Amino acid sequence: MKLRLGMIGGGQGAFIGAVHRIAASLDGLYELTAGAFSSDAAKSQATGVLLGLAPDRVYGSYEELITQEKQRPAAERVQVISIVTPNYLHFAPAKMALENGFDVVLDKPMTFSLAEAKQLQAVAEASGRLLCLTHTYTGYPMVKEARQLLAAGALGPIRKAYVEYPQGWLSSFEEGGANKQAAWRTDPARSGVAGAMGDIGTHAFNLLEYVTGLQVTRLCADINTVVPGRQLDDDGAVLLKLSNGASAVLTASQIAAGEENNVRIRVYGDKGGLEWQQVDANTLQVKWLDRPTEIRRTGTGYVGSFAQHNARVPAGHPEGYLEAFANLYRNFALSLRARDAGETAPPEVLDYPSIADGVRGMAFIENVIASGQSDKKWTEFTV
Repeated sequence: MKLRLGMIGGGQGAFIGAVHRIAASLDGLYELTAGAFSSDAAKSQATGVLLGLAPDRVYGSYEELITQEKQRPAAERVQVISIVTPNYLHFAPAKMALENGFDVVLDKPMTFSLAEAKQLQAVAEASGRLLCLTHTYTGYPMVKEARQLLAAGALGPIRKAYVEYPQGWLSSFEEGGANKQAAWRTDPARSGVAGAMGDIGTHAFNLLEYVTGLQVTRLCADINTVVPGRQLDDDGAVLLKLSNGASAVLTASQIAAGEENNVRIRVYGDKGGLEWQQVDANTLQVKWLDRPTEIRRTGTGYVGSFAQHNARVPAGHPEGYLEAFANLYRNFALSLRARDAGETAPPEVLDYPSIADGVRGMAFIENVIASGQSDKKWTEFTV
């Protein structure tokens, strides 16, 4: 049986809503059943028509969706609610969904503030429901291969890491025109205290902690607002200390003209290093101190169990952003099925970003902005 999925946000013209719907449908584990796609009831209904939903399952607000779906028989009501609104509209619907017995898929960053994130974590724990946070890049098979290699100690103790996320789409004052994505992402009232560091810096931070298996303990940030008139940061670099004493460097910039979304991570131990980047997502380079570099590829028989579990096609066929996104939805669905059956899911299935990752992501945002505004060289990473 497919899991019945409801969606909040993601109406006509919304980029990320369509991505979520494609990702959820890719493995046949979900069926989009209901939605509140816009706070404008007419626009929500219009999206529902395009998606082929029954008119009585399309709502004008998230409150209507949650309240009315809960009243439906258990065999009909939605089971999972996907929230794909801007982050300032995450907390209230996620809280209400969890409190009313629905599991949640939530776009990142998790909330508007760290205080909201901590409150949402408490609500989730009290409800017994699960939440998946869509940090897409952790869904790539070769990112999972990198994590498994490092966890096994194949490269020795981690000494150094670099993670970067360069974009160029905000190199000019895009928020001054009709670009809705630029308008809300650069608005403190809707984005929060951070711009680039909240939007893409959180992805880099999550990727660093996921791949290394370590946590950031201290940081020293240089945060910049380059484009005249912009209210939030659009560029930054952070020196980091990790929980094993290793050092790391994180950069995130939306004014790197000509760049698209080439997320990249490099990690070095005392025996060698590894490198992965999204523009060649099927490849993981493993660089040894005393022998030639290995090129590991998605879909091959020699990769570890986590990479195998998250690959869909034979070697040589590219798997990309949508498949990585779908891996998060699939692992979450399989986890929910196991829970509902009273079974213990294998670690490969339980491998998706959780609410704990969301809390640390919000802590990163607030810590990095505070560090950038401080005259201290290093500050403690607090949650």
